[in-house]
Amino acid sequence: MKRFLEAVIDPFLLALLATVGLAALFPAQGQVAGIVDIVADIAIALLFFFHGAKLSREAILAGMGHWRLHLSVLASTFVLFPLLGLAAGLLPASILPPVIATGILYLCLLPSTVQSSIAFVSIAGGNVPAAICSASASNLLGIFITPLLVGLLMNAGGQAGISLAALEAIILQLLVPFVAGHLARPLIGRFVQKYRNSISYTDRGSILLVVYSAFSAAVVEGLWHKVAASDLIAIAAASIVLLALVMGITALAGRWLGFNRADRIVLLFCGSKKSLVSGVPMASVLFPVAQVGLIILPLMLFHQIQLILCTWLAARWRQEGADKS
Repeated sequence: MKRFLEAVIDPFLLALLATVGLAALFPAQGQVAGIVDIVADIAIALLFFFHGAKLSREAILAGMGHWRLHLSVLASTFVLFPLLGLAAGLLPASILPPVIATGILYLCLLPSTVQSSIAFVSIAGGNVPAAICSASASNLLGIFITPLLVGLLMNAGGQAGISLAALEAIILQLLVPFVAGHLARPLIGRFVQKYRNSISYTDRGSILLVVYSAFSAAVVEGLWHKVAASDLIAIAAASIVLLALVMGITALAGRWLGFNRADRIVLLFCGSKKSLVSGVPMASVLFPVAQVGLIILPLMLFHQIQLILCTWLAARWRQEGADKS
């Protein structure tokens, strides 16, 4: 119950809401917007640098033997989710407005989370080394796969595409810092481990900066004239249905593939997450500034819903494991 309440009353969610409110009341414009964008870019590069530094080669090597499990997680993340996202776009506009369907599709193309996936697997009593390997692989491959899927699937509807400039920005802003951080791990690994709680503020601060920048531009372009309260309800409902479908399918797939309980937990939790930390910076690179706020809105709601549901589910799996032991 304590973990559930912590997920429901998430300080980061409150910070996100406060940031959106600040952007609505005092949107960054002109030179101020330019300065905010530069600071956000630097913060994002720092975020991915520390992500690379946190990546443990030993943990990855320990979990690499479960290749069938890792392929299953990647299939859920980059095949099942995108198919469901495309299916959502086929719903009538009266059920899911096209502007919301675009954001739903984008979140379906994102990689899995790292920290929360591993945390939930650990709480539920799953295979933690395999979870570290699967979640890290998903996040790293997502730097390449997500932009390709955006260009392939979202461009098909004229919604977005990936240009050479966008690809270059992703490499320079996300991949290069990530690789640099991982290569620097022998030198700064102990420092990162010792101050991991303080460094986590880099993650959240980066996201808040990008959210403020994105929503500022969206507010200037008339975001709240395009999004109604009914749209927010539609996003929440679509997120719940999407998450329930993926969790149901991965749970059945784990049994069908003959995975043991610990590996089924990895597939369930790593295969059903979508990364806010990766999704927000990528959106700022892949889409026009004025569109980013609207596109990441479903991701922000989905992020919170997945935390709430998975907190409850992980505690339930843990209790079931304790009852059987």
